[in-house]
Amino acid sequence: MYLTSEKKAELFAKYGKGATDTGSPESQVALFSFRIAHLTEHLRANHKDFATSRSMKMLVGKRRRMLDYLAAKDINRYRSLIKELGLRR
Repeated sequence: MYLTSEKKAELFAKYGKGATDTGSPESQVALFSFRIAHLTEHLRANHKDFATSRSMKMLVGKRRRMLDYLAAKDINRYRSLIKELGLRR
C-alpha cells in the first residue's frame, strides 16, 4: 500500500500542528497533494483507467477548494503552504 498510517502521520507532523492534526487545511492539502502525485504516476502507466482519472480530478478539485478557503482565511498561511509544497496557481 502506498499510503501507510506512518506516512500519513509524517505528512501531518510536517505540514500540520502535530502528528494527529488531521483537520487543519495545511495537512489536508498536503495529503491531497501526495495522493494526486501517486495517481498521476499511475495514470502515466495506465492511461485508459478512467475511474482513477475521475478520482484524481475530484481530488484536484477538493485541494483547490481547500486552498481557496485557506487563501480567504489567512493569506500568509496560504502563501507559505504553496511555497513549501511547490504548488502554483
